[in-house]
Amino acid sequence: MQNLKWVLNLLFVSSLVHNFVHSSSQQVTCSSQDRETLLGFKSSIIQDTTGVLDSWVGKDCCNGDWEGVQCNPATGKVTGLVLQSPVNEPTLYMKGTLSPSLGNLRSLELLFITGNKFIAGSIPNSFSNLTSLRQLILDDNSLQGNVPFALGHLPLLETLSLAGNRFSGLVPASFGSLRSLTTMNLARNSFSGPIPVTFKNLLKLENLDLSSNLLSGPFPDFIGQFQNLTNLYLSSNRLSGGLPVSVYGLRKLQGMSLERNGLTGPLSDRISNLKSLTSLQLSGNKFIGHIPASITQLQNLWSLNLSRNQFSDPLPAVVGRGFPSLLSIDLSYNNLNLGAVPSWIRDKQLSDINLAGCKLRGTFPKLTRPTALTSLDLSENFLTGDVSAFLTSMTNLQKVKLSKNQLRFDLSKLKLPEGVASIDLSSNLVTGSLSSLLNNKTSSFLEEIHLTNNQISGRIPDFGESLNLKVLNIGSNKISGQIPSSISNLVELVRLDISRNHITGVIPQAIGQLAQLKWLDLSINALTGRIPDSLLNIKTIKHASFRANRLCGLIPQGRPFNIFPAAAYLHNLCLCGKPLPACRKTMK
Repeated sequence: MQNLKWVLNLLFVSSLVHNFVHSSSQQVTCSSQDRETLLGFKSSIIQDTTGVLDSWVGKDCCNGDWEGVQCNPATGKVTGLVLQSPVNEPTLYMKGTLSPSLGNLRSLELLFITGNKFIAGSIPNSFSNLTSLRQLILDDNSLQGNVPFALGHLPLLETLSLAGNRFSGLVPASFGSLRSLTTMNLARNSFSGPIPVTFKNLLKLENLDLSSNLLSGPFPDFIGQFQNLTNLYLSSNRLSGGLPVSVYGLRKLQGMSLERNGLTGPLSDRISNLKSLTSLQLSGNKFIGHIPASITQLQNLWSLNLSRNQFSDPLPAVVGRGFPSLLSIDLSYNNLNLGAVPSWIRDKQLSDINLAGCKLRGTFPKLTRPTALTSLDLSENFLTGDVSAFLTSMTNLQKVKLSKNQLRFDLSKLKLPEGVASIDLSSNLVTGSLSSLLNNKTSSFLEEIHLTNNQISGRIPDFGESLNLKVLNIGSNKISGQIPSSISNLVELVRLDISRNHITGVIPQAIGQLAQLKWLDLSINALTGRIPDSLLNIKTIKHASFRANRLCGLIPQGRPFNIFPAAAYLHNLCLCGKPLPACRKTMK
């Protein structure tokens, strides 16, 4: 639920780059010292497939020809360096290190080097000399080690973003001296230890993202002093203890994500004081008690995720103007015994409803405004009834998960809305044939089918070229017959599980054409013949199991098939070759 922050970041970066392009178009003569410094950085990059550094030729680095370089037209000093490799183009990158010479750019205000997974090494200590720096953004590289303590000596720094690297160790306490800082993003690294108490000095902070690290200790009380704080992201760490009362005084806070920590205690009724809050993500903690009724007074809240905690009954009553902006609700896996879907959830125009493991019973509820729903998860409950009638009116549904209920129906009765991309009916009592779901009328939007552990019978149908399936999980059923050669039409398939059925015949050579396949499980069937060498054409495979069939002959002798665990091939007739014992000459 952090998409909003990245939109804000992109808007911020776009404005910087726009200003940079505008100012760099003016003709100036660059400082010879700065030119030598830039060439020093260029020499530390041993490979540049982006071609950007090829433009760094000639004596004038400020004439607009040196890509990524911004200068002050009055002084000829370099004020900005923007080198961004596109994340979605893995063939475009720079490889090397950050040259200590960059510390000589004393007029530098913007340093933006991102998206280069082959720029490694540490941040040079010389960066502490960049005392004019306002924006330091080094996201999504492969920088590592400890962050220099001296980075805390940059008095004008407003944005510090080191996300998506391999930094480790403690977060430098010196960062607490960056009193001009409005944005700090250290997410997706391996920082450990507590959040430094010196951060209490960062009173101008508007955005703080320390998510996906190894930070521990209590949730800092001083965060409640950041009265300008708009976004707070501390998810996927090891924080403990309760939320301090001071946090409920952050009246400008819009997004708060504290997911996947070890936070405990109840939520305070003062949560209604967070009047600007739009997104609250608290899943995967140890919060207890009742969900406070005052939370329904949050007029701007559109996304609420309280799943995987220990909240208990009863839910707060929602009346009048309660939750007026809510679009997404997730209460899954708490200590809730709802029995039925609450009326306020049934009546609201929601796009996401997640009530997995909430002890729902009986037939499916009737939703007052079903057309707005795009994602529905009612898995691990005790629901029965007619699934098709329930789904019919959900014309915008994209993902539905109803696994681990007590649904008993024939697949021929199932009519999915046209736009459904993922359907999960695993661990129910579903009968019928796959041909009811997979045929020439199957929507091209359908990407995932999960039907594991049901009572489906019949054969695996032929697969048409129009299918875009990525996941087909049909294990633990009563499916018979052979694997059709038309399986080669599933060119997008990433996962195929047909284990624990009654499949016979040989493994078709055509499976070797599934170039995207990562997971293949054909175990516990009655397959015969050899494992075809065509499977060696699948370069993406990470897991495969052929266990407990009637297969014989040489296992494909190439990676990864010859280094998979032996258990992947056990209990067949006469398979041989690595990782099993060598074949006798007559069996090769």
